[in-house]
Amino acid sequence: MSFGVADFHCDVLSKLLVHPHLTFQKSEPGMLDVTYERLKESGAVLQTFAVYIPEKLNGSIEPILECIDHFYQKVLTCPDMMLIRNQSDLTASLASGKIGALLSLEGVDGLQGSIPFLRLLHRLGVRAAGLTWNHANWAADGVMEPRGGGLTAKGKAFVAECDKLGILVDVSHLSERAFWDVADLAERTIIASHSNAKAILNHPRNLTDDQIKAIIALQGLIGITYVPWFVAEGEQVSVDHVLRHVDHVGGLGGEHHIMLGSDFDGIDKYVNGLTHPGEVYRLREALLKNYTEEQTKRFLSGNALSFLNENLPE
Repeated sequence: MSFGVADFHCDVLSKLLVHPHLTFQKSEPGMLDVTYERLKESGAVLQTFAVYIPEKLNGSIEPILECIDHFYQKVLTCPDMMLIRNQSDLTASLASGKIGALLSLEGVDGLQGSIPFLRLLHRLGVRAAGLTWNHANWAADGVMEPRGGGLTAKGKAFVAECDKLGILVDVSHLSERAFWDVADLAERTIIASHSNAKAILNHPRNLTDDQIKAIIALQGLIGITYVPWFVAEGEQVSVDHVLRHVDHVGGLGGEHHIMLGSDFDGIDKYVNGLTHPGEVYRLREALLKNYTEEQTKRFLSGNALSFLNENLPE
């Protein structure tokens, strides 16, 4: 049985933006977690590349476009990488053995409330979008914003346009109130690209059981993440700790709604033995000790691929 890996969140593009001399293929050692070679080594079938703009550069469209340019010039030029915009692209990439590359937006600050900007990014290939990072912007409050507000009027218009265009709305990073606003508004489904279970570790970025159940009810997906401080307390966080979040989401009825969202290149500390895509085999081995081959395949990529096949534009 094939155990291809689909990962719904990495921050390579942010590093390429800040360090424009870096390359994705034959990358400078020690700089990137996710590289072309490591994706090949890991048996990756799909990698989502987030456009995250560091706060010091944030606020305008220019750095977003620069990130997308790096995506086209450095990622998609690798021989076995293929842009995924629709169901046909996904089918073709899987049939040809290529690695699908999905483009997402993490925080919409730089769009400045402009729906035309969103439509342009859709034309450039953006197929998922999270409204905020951790703080407030014109669209919504992030999870670390003290007032805990929900969506603004412009934020609601943004969600409606995403639904219309076929852009997946990503609720990771949203305040709880904004999460419920999105869940109530979304006419399509939603994802949490890189969030764990709050019942296992009470961190603001993790999801409550009610949020997890809401995503499941909307036929969405939850990307179990390897961010150590979202996984377990203490310095020694292991792959077994990651499994506790898989177990918990599965126990809430989420077996068909679990995917992976590593957050590689967005972190500077790691789960022990899980520091880049080439080490995800350790997670696979741990899953196989607790789950069937079919379930393991589902968590590693099957759920994500089935979901995209149903929810990407035709």
